[in-house]
Amino acid sequence: MDTIENLFRRLEQLNEIGASLSKERDIDRLLETILVAAKTITHADGGTLYRMSEEGDSLRFEIVRTDSLSIALGGSTGKPISFPPLPLKNDKGEPNNSMIAVYAALNDKTVNIVDAYTEAGFDFSGTRRFDASTGYRSKSFLTVPMKNHENEIIGVLQLINSLDPKSGEVVSFSPADQRLAESLSSQAAIALTNRQLVVQLETLFESLINLINLAIDEKSPYTGGHCQRVPDLTMMLAEGVNQTGDGPLAEFQMTERDFYELKIAGLLHDCGKVTTPVHVVDKSTKLQTLFDRILMVDTRFEVLKRDTEIRMLQGIIEDKAAEPMLRTEYEQEMRLLEEEKAFLRRVNVGGEVMSEADQKRVRDIGTLRKWSHSDAVEADFLSANEIENLSIRAGTLTGEEREIINHHIVATIKMLERLPWPNHLKNVAEYAGGHHERMDGKGYPKGLTREQMSLQARMMGIADIFEALTASDRPYKKGMKLSQAMGIMANFKKNGHIDPDLFDVFVRKGVYLRYAEKFLDQSQLDNVDEAAVLQ
Repeated sequence: MDTIENLFRRLEQLNEIGASLSKERDIDRLLETILVAAKTITHADGGTLYRMSEEGDSLRFEIVRTDSLSIALGGSTGKPISFPPLPLKNDKGEPNNSMIAVYAALNDKTVNIVDAYTEAGFDFSGTRRFDASTGYRSKSFLTVPMKNHENEIIGVLQLINSLDPKSGEVVSFSPADQRLAESLSSQAAIALTNRQLVVQLETLFESLINLINLAIDEKSPYTGGHCQRVPDLTMMLAEGVNQTGDGPLAEFQMTERDFYELKIAGLLHDCGKVTTPVHVVDKSTKLQTLFDRILMVDTRFEVLKRDTEIRMLQGIIEDKAAEPMLRTEYEQEMRLLEEEKAFLRRVNVGGEVMSEADQKRVRDIGTLRKWSHSDAVEADFLSANEIENLSIRAGTLTGEEREIINHHIVATIKMLERLPWPNHLKNVAEYAGGHHERMDGKGYPKGLTREQMSLQARMMGIADIFEALTASDRPYKKGMKLSQAMGIMANFKKNGHIDPDLFDVFVRKGVYLRYAEKFLDQSQLDNVDEAAVLQ
């Protein structure tokens, strides 16, 4: 019989358990905590926690514990439970009241049994088979339904064999045990329901984020992969930092909530790209808009070649003796036109940095060479816009188009700052909005320095750059080999572009290699001289 002192101690224990339940975020650990706590306050040797299936037609095993047999299944153990779920109805479609756990759920009643072997009305054949195979003796049972705040049964808590604290003998569960278990069951049901609601909201929230990324992906197939890979790489780097036990980052630690906040920021880091015109995002050549205008330039060359041939033939008709000279001039002009056509096609790709000489040649072809429209109006061979685009020194974007691309980060920040973030996500906008800043203050959009940025934003900056260097799905370039990308990253470390301490973790913890093995093509994987890139 419980003394007053013992009851007070157990009530205090119940309060402590309730507090711990409200703090637990992981549902598997929460379920495990519930069962272990119930076993502790009732001195039970074993127990099972069942949850109602999503269909509401059965109880499934979630956690199973029997201390004296060293049985621990489900929860944090990683060991699956092979027992089939308990159906709420039998083969005839009638309530399956012969099973004690199902009875408790269907009737919303606690069942306290002194001895299962002598109790009438319930089917304990499964219990007897278990006992026969293990040598166990299941005796006292306390089965409590778990009901949420909407009065719905969400599970059942079943405790087996209450042990006398002094003698260790199996005894029945006392009325105090029952009240404590029912109280705990009520608290646990509310904690579990709250956690499920939070998980559902988080799932909905992440689904909406993925919806935004899907919209970007549908808009441009060249950015959808980026929106997924950057968060993955950011989290890999964050885990590497958390595992660092020495150096300048040894004291920096992230909690589970910190990781979640960074994950959300990673998923949203490019959400502003929904505002970027698709023809700019997908601009794979310098003359591309809705289509590649190099085809129009090709047509003009064909017109010039036609006109050159016509002039030659007219000259031959007028002066037959001049035919050899005219044909020589014709062949020379045709070769020059083919050379100029091939040159413009090559520079249109934007695969290498243009020299000043090549830029001048584009301008000369565009302005010195003339052609006639279908209405016989003579015009420069290239328009001013075509000359501007074909003269782009590096890449395929003009200065104006690069500004349009860069504006996506401004749009990202504006979009994220307007959301009413809860406290545990209050830094999302700052993390997501800083991935184009530089440590030396020469980045954009705010020109922040290293000291003005969070470590998380700096992590995302490294992830964003490395993903862009190695991505093989861009319209304007091939994915770099691993060694080439790491060489560029090393230079970025030296010139103040990226955080040097984070880059050291990126290398020493093998973050770059794990990412490469997961996302890069086999042709990109080559050896990296880590000692060289760390200098």
